[in-house]
Amino acid sequence: MFRLVPRWACSHGHLSFCERNLSRKYHSDRTLIEELTCRGFVADVTRPRELNNHLRKCSRTVYAGIDPTAKSLHAGHLIPLLCLLHFQLRGNNIIALGVRLALLAIPSGRSAEREVADAAQVEFNASKLTSAISSFFSRAAVYAASRGSVQLSAISEVQVFNNITWLRDLNLLDFLRSTGAHFRVNQMLTRDSVRSRMSAQQGINFTEFTYQLLQAYDFYELYRTKGCTVQIGGSDQWGNILSGLELINKAQLGRATAAEQSNEKGFALTTPLLTTSSGEKFGKSAGNAIWLNEGLSSYLDFYQFFLRTADADVVKYLKMLTLLPVEEIESIVKDHESRPEHRIAQRILAEEVTLLVHGEDGLSAAKSATEALFGTDHSSLRADRIIRSLHNDPRLVFCGEDEMFTEFLPNLAALHGLLPSKSAARQLVLAGGLYVNNVPVRDPRLRLTRDSLLDSRVAIVRAGKDKHLVLVLK
Repeated sequence: MFRLVPRWACSHGHLSFCERNLSRKYHSDRTLIEELTCRGFVADVTRPRELNNHLRKCSRTVYAGIDPTAKSLHAGHLIPLLCLLHFQLRGNNIIALGVRLALLAIPSGRSAEREVADAAQVEFNASKLTSAISSFFSRAAVYAASRGSVQLSAISEVQVFNNITWLRDLNLLDFLRSTGAHFRVNQMLTRDSVRSRMSAQQGINFTEFTYQLLQAYDFYELYRTKGCTVQIGGSDQWGNILSGLELINKAQLGRATAAEQSNEKGFALTTPLLTTSSGEKFGKSAGNAIWLNEGLSSYLDFYQFFLRTADADVVKYLKMLTLLPVEEIESIVKDHESRPEHRIAQRILAEEVTLLVHGEDGLSAAKSATEALFGTDHSSLRADRIIRSLHNDPRLVFCGEDEMFTEFLPNLAALHGLLPSKSAARQLVLAGGLYVNNVPVRDPRLRLTRDSLLDSRVAIVRAGKDKHLVLVLK
């Protein structure tokens, strides 16, 4: 019933007048699906030619599901969010659906059963994500406008819904009759998410097995009430999205005319599960998630995460996570390859993604903090600028005069978590690995003085190459 297509080479077709009005220079003369493919967003898509025609005719409604298993969006969410953004910038309406996956411990390509989350925690997370999603798209619209992609006034607002709204009161018998009757168990068993769990030692429970019907119902409900015709998801959700298309088409059979019944309704588009060149899951740093909330991952940490991108990954990330034109990215890469030691591509990537997620203020803070902690010349640094750039950063510690000038510096480093113990701090001094304001500390009994502080207020203490503590005199 559904035809799959693999990734295809970028082509440059001709756009209708309607689509050209929605087009901006960030995507040249490519159709939306061609643009997404050029940028690496497309793992699979149903009926691509028909989808292109469908999107050309008028504004459409598109949705992606966001799982509220955490209280913040993280870097891994950037892929579906940016994919939605491309649809939004072409004049389409977008929906982010908060889905209560954690309440059911559903399968998603995992080999082990997911832990069932506390209902109150999931509800709390969902409320936080609603605000975070709205904030992301507000800043993304400003970013897009600054890049000449579209006029700010022309961008429609994201709609955020929660599927608990219609699932909470869904009658089981009615659900089995209206939805379950349209599916065959043997076909449900062929879904990758189900097969991978069935082959594992734990197997799969009934709740997990039937989740694909609930996700299918979500798509059907949004199609029926919001006119949503396209669902976006990760490649591990492909089978579940196809189930939604199946339900949409079968549930409409009894109400449609003969002519309408011959036309397939709805489309599916999945994005690849992004990993680094070393095989690690994208969005993790030393095993920890990189959050889009500056209270969980500081502006500095967010910026540095992308600045540390490997050469093998930077082109892929520039295409997927920025709105820079593909042709401009190709030029950046050529410049980068001629001078790889300057890490030109990584710097542009870090600036663009930080600007997208955190805006001008966040980018300014990240660059100022980077200059303070990783720069070699501290002569122009000012205390107030350092403090502003590290606002809410755990590395920033305020000390009274008694503590700042009475404790030995290695002890201060240990007391505030830069090093695990005072003895470890003293050993690092003897090994020549502890620095204050880029000057090696030679004496384990060194005490700071006001004259040794930057701008008479700040001491930037470094252990090794990249572990920092910023002490500020109250």
